[in-house]
Amino acid sequence: MIDFQSFIGGIFETNAYLVSAPNGLILFDAPAGTCEWLEKTGRRPNLLLITHGHVDHIEDAHAVKERFGCKVGYHADSAPLITDPGFFKQFGFALEVQPTKADFFIDETDSREFLGLQFRIFLVPGHCPGSLCFYVPEAKFLVGGDVLFAGSIGRTDLPGCDHQALITNIRQKPWSLNDYRIREASQSIRSKRPLGIRNRGIGWIVDI
Repeated sequence: MIDFQSFIGGIFETNAYLVSAPNGLILFDAPAGTCEWLEKTGRRPNLLLITHGHVDHIEDAHAVKERFGCKVGYHADSAPLITDPGFFKQFGFALEVQPTKADFFIDETDSREFLGLQFRIFLVPGHCPGSLCFYVPEAKFLVGGDVLFAGSIGRTDLPGCDHQALITNIRQKPWSLNDYRIREASQSIRSKRPLGIRNRGIGWIVDI
């Protein structure tokens, strides 16, 4: 069983998850307000893992890294979104974030350990370049970023999106798992509760 706390932050009500690992605390994503939440609760993350580079997931990444001195990891394809403060402006969005350099990149792999907790990592682009899903086989627990929602999937109408690629990747990767519990790292309006246990993965999604 995974011990974790969740936080909802930013104008898009994006979720962050603070997961207890054997050797410390892992924070998944850093929406606006995450740093203040951590300070108020007295929790100190040892590691920040970013599921993807959309602005609502990284607004507080720089602040968290600076305040707590934790290392940061994400996929290399997410780097332009996370390290270029004006990246989103080139597409007409009046959005700017402080750049957060990765201490290491994360690739798709069947096994990688973070702070003593073993993960299987899926690269699932389509919603965003470099989107990662982090799966803990021992607990059948998946942090899915914006890949999956209750009754739906991540949006594919933003720059860098590819609807068919997202569908294909979902079918080939998270859908291939056995029963598991999912936590979205995304909008709380759909994810204040676990998405549930479903046979063969994302059983609540139909006709994809």
